[in-house]
Amino acid sequence: MEATDAAVSTDPGSAPRTPIRHLVLVLGDQLDISATALDGFDPAQDMLWMAEVAQESEHVWSAKQRTTVFLSAMRHFAADLRAKSWPLHYVPLDAPDNCGTLAGELAKAISIYRPQTLVMTAPGDWRVLQDLRGAALAGKVPMDVRDDLHFFSTVRDFAAHAKGRKQLRLEYWYRELRQKTGILMDGKAPVGGQWDFDADNRASFGAKGPGAVPLPTRFAPDATTQAVIALVNTRFASHPGSVAEFGWPVTRAQALLALGAFIQERLPFFGEHQDAMWEGDVWLYHSHLACAMNLKLLGAREVVAAAEAAYRAGAAPLPAVEGFIRQILGWREYVRGIYWTQMPEYVERNALGATADLPAFYWTGDTDMACLRDAIGQTLRHGYAHHIQRLMVTGLYALLLGAKPQQVHQWYLAVYVDAVEWVELPNTLGMSQFADGGVMASKPYAASGKYIQRMSNHCKGCRFDPALSVGESACPFTTLYWDFLLRHETTLTANPRMGMQLKNLARLSTDQRGAIVAQATRHRKATAAVASTHPAGTP
Repeated sequence: MEATDAAVSTDPGSAPRTPIRHLVLVLGDQLDISATALDGFDPAQDMLWMAEVAQESEHVWSAKQRTTVFLSAMRHFAADLRAKSWPLHYVPLDAPDNCGTLAGELAKAISIYRPQTLVMTAPGDWRVLQDLRGAALAGKVPMDVRDDLHFFSTVRDFAAHAKGRKQLRLEYWYRELRQKTGILMDGKAPVGGQWDFDADNRASFGAKGPGAVPLPTRFAPDATTQAVIALVNTRFASHPGSVAEFGWPVTRAQALLALGAFIQERLPFFGEHQDAMWEGDVWLYHSHLACAMNLKLLGAREVVAAAEAAYRAGAAPLPAVEGFIRQILGWREYVRGIYWTQMPEYVERNALGATADLPAFYWTGDTDMACLRDAIGQTLRHGYAHHIQRLMVTGLYALLLGAKPQQVHQWYLAVYVDAVEWVELPNTLGMSQFADGGVMASKPYAASGKYIQRMSNHCKGCRFDPALSVGESACPFTTLYWDFLLRHETTLTANPRMGMQLKNLARLSTDQRGAIVAQATRHRKATAAVASTHPAGTP
C-alpha cells in the first residue's frame, strides 16, 4: 500500500487492539530499521507512528528540494515497514484531517490508541523534542526517549569532555574520538604520524580547472517521489527553489549505491581540492552523502569504515581519507555536542550585534556577484552547496554585511536538503557568523574577495575586482571585509588570531577608512532597498 492511500494504514489481521503497549514515533530524520526506538518492537502489541505535517516546511520557508527529500524518504521507509507487516499509523500531508503539526497529530493518535508509553529515538531538533514532550504531557502518557546510536558518541560523552574546559575546540574532541574508536590509528599513534592533514587539503584547481570529474550519483524519481514532487509543487508553490532536477537518494539501497560510488570514484581525489570552487560545477569531488546520513539512511560508522578500508587497501591517499573522516568522526560529532549542550538559548545569540536583513537575492540568486550567484543558484536548483561555498561565500557575505544571525540560520535550515537543526545551527551561528562569540570558532571567518579569487574562477567572469575596496568596480566582499574590521576593531583586538588582519587594517589612512565606510554604507542601503521591495521576502 502506498503511503498516500490512507491517513491511518494498518493490517487488520496483525494490528494491535487498543489500548496498545507502545506507540513508537518515527521522525523524518530517523529512517533506519535499527533505530533505538524500534528495539523490542512487538507487532502484536505496539504501533508505529509517522506524520507528514506542513509545520515542518513552514516554520522556516523550506525549499522544495528539502521538503521533497524528507517526504519521499519517509514514504519509502513507510513502505519498508508495511512490507514487514508492522502496524503503522501514517498521516500523509494531504490527508483531509491533517492538523498540520506534529504535536497535534500525535495528540490525535494518543486518543485513538491510548498507549501505555510513547517511545522515540532522540530527535535532531530541540523544537520538535519540546513539541512532542508537550503532547505526551497533555495526553498523560510517559515518553521513553532513547539515545540516537547513529553517532560515535553521546551528548553525555561530549558534556563530560566539555566539563571544566574554557574552550570547546574540535581538535581535542576529534583526537579523543580517534583514540577511543581506533579509527586511523596505529596503536596509540595516529596513522601517518599526525592527527590531521588539513594543510594538504587547501589547494585550488588552478587555471585549468578541476578536469574530468566523475558524474554525481543521482537517482531518477520513481512513482512515489513523483507523487511527492507533484504534491510539493502544489502545496508549497510559493516556496523557493525547484524540484525539476531532483535526484537525491531516498532509500537505503540508493544511499548505499551513492556511498560505494563516492568511495570508488571521488574519495581518492577529494582531499587536495576539498576547499576549491569552480563556476558551474556543482558536485566536484565531494561525497554528497550528508543528506542520506542525516536521514539515517546511512550510518556514520559504515561510512567511516568504508573510507578507512579504502585507505588500508591503498585505494585512496591518507590526506583525502583523513580529511573526509574528520568531517564525520570529528566535525559532525562536535557540532551535535555543541547544539545539545548549548540549547535552547544558543539560537538567540548575536555576539557581534548584527542587525541587517538577509538580502532578498538569497532566495533568488539574482545578484551581480558571480560567486554568490553561482552558489545560491545551485542551492535553489539542487538543495546543495559544498562546505566552502556555505562558509566562505554565502556565509562570509552575510557575516561581513552584518546580517541578523537568526535570519541567516533560517535560510540555511530552509534551503539545504541535509539541514537538520542539530548540525545546521552551530555551523551557521557559530562557525559561519561568529554569533556565539567564539564557543565554536577561535576567530571570525572574515576574508576579502581575494580568498574567493584564490580558491575559484568566479572573479574572472565577475564585474567586480577583488583587489579593490572602493570605486565602481570594487568587490563588495573586499569593501565589506575592511568595513567589518573597522566596525569590530575594538572587539577583535582581544583576539590573538586576528593580529595580522588588524595590523593590515592599521595601515589604512583616515581617508581610506572613510572611503571604505562610505562605500559599505552605500552597498548596504542598495541591498536593503532591494530587500524591502522584493515580493517574496522571507517567511
